[in-house]
Amino acid sequence: MRLLFYALIASLVGTCSYPPPMIDQIVELGELRVVTRNTPTSYFVGPDGPAGPEYDLVRDFADELGVTLVIETVDSVSEILPRLMDGQAHMAAAGLSMTESRRRFLSFGHPYNSVDMHLIYKLGAGRPRSIDDLVGRSIEVIAGSSHSEMMAHLAEVYPGLEWTENADVEVVDLLQKVANDELEFTIADSTEFNIQRHFYPDLRVVLDLDVGDPIAWAFKKGDGDSLLLRADEYLIRAERSGFLAQVNDRYFGHTEKFDYVGTRAFLRHFDTRLPRYRPTFEDAGDQWSIDWRLLAALGYQESHWRSHAVSPTGVRGIMMLTEATAEFLDIQDRMDPASSIYGGAEFLTRQMERIPDSVDEPDRTWMALASYNVGFNHLKDAMQIVEWQGGDPNTWVDVSKALLLLSNQRWYSRVQYGYARGWEPVLYVNNIRNYYNIIRWITANEAEADDDLQPKTEPGSNSAIEIASAD
Repeated sequence: MRLLFYALIASLVGTCSYPPPMIDQIVELGELRVVTRNTPTSYFVGPDGPAGPEYDLVRDFADELGVTLVIETVDSVSEILPRLMDGQAHMAAAGLSMTESRRRFLSFGHPYNSVDMHLIYKLGAGRPRSIDDLVGRSIEVIAGSSHSEMMAHLAEVYPGLEWTENADVEVVDLLQKVANDELEFTIADSTEFNIQRHFYPDLRVVLDLDVGDPIAWAFKKGDGDSLLLRADEYLIRAERSGFLAQVNDRYFGHTEKFDYVGTRAFLRHFDTRLPRYRPTFEDAGDQWSIDWRLLAALGYQESHWRSHAVSPTGVRGIMMLTEATAEFLDIQDRMDPASSIYGGAEFLTRQMERIPDSVDEPDRTWMALASYNVGFNHLKDAMQIVEWQGGDPNTWVDVSKALLLLSNQRWYSRVQYGYARGWEPVLYVNNIRNYYNIIRWITANEAEADDDLQPKTEPGSNSAIEIASAD
């Protein structure tokens, strides 16, 4: 059918007839082909399948069009333009900024995000006072990116400035090189840096080379604007409905605040404290069908993985259970690490069960964590406030804002359970999301290291498995 469809298009062109608008071609084909990059800020395959801010948006857009989404990932930014120019992809959703060179070949749609362009160095490596101080020092950026164009612009003003362009890496690789003293400087967009700085807490922003750089979907020039206009309509609706804000919160909400000292302490405690409790977290996670890394992140937020932790209010143990909660869970000794961890896993599961079925993941998990901290009744009050305000009580981004209002008399006087220190569960959830993200990153690197230690499959062996790309 696909060959017949392309043959029809070719015949129309051959008889001097104009082909149908691109949006009609896509609907007739039944596929929306999107090229993107495999990065935390665009698209990746997580434990539950494809994910990422760009993926969530284009998947919803394809659903609206009533077509199948076909994702093609490329290894570098420089590969995106050829995919669009030769018709392999209908559009690019890869966190692209609207650079001058790209505008010569591409049309950009409605900006749905913006980023700041940071110059990055490592603390203690000698902070430059101006761009002049970069002359003679090692700088590396991604080839074909907006970062390479920025370096070219800077070189017009600072003729001695030199840098290296690399088409075989992503920003995370360059940030790692700076953190490991293999490179002095690189450039990263704020969304990427905000994620990675939790893994490399010694990295710092020297200065902003650009502020508020708009990000948009890209389309081949000359294909008509039917797909671009339909995409713009979709993004504007997503903005107005709050779906865009929900996507941004899902992937970037936990990255906005950064505690340098706290992050370094967490990394140290991961090596010194967690090992003695990790098997218990893993077993409790299996027993209650919860990612053990989430349980560990929760435990760190509660006690910094200290089994004898006690708060001024009397909660105690690794998972900081109250006396009433321990009695409800039939826990005899809250200071016993295993009892506390298993109890915390069960208690979190109970909170999950109380969240309405209309709440999807990951919002369901964030609300359950908030309930673990502030109590389900206050969470329910916050959801009621969201309804009064005309928001969506099924989204954490709206509920988290309403929780803050529970310390405001105008609002807490109207809800059933009254006053609460609503900012605490919001900070609580954001911290856990940060810790969870770091643990996932560390354990993923552990898995890669284990794979590297495994015997390599001999050529021609029947045990060799070829892993196909997402498309």
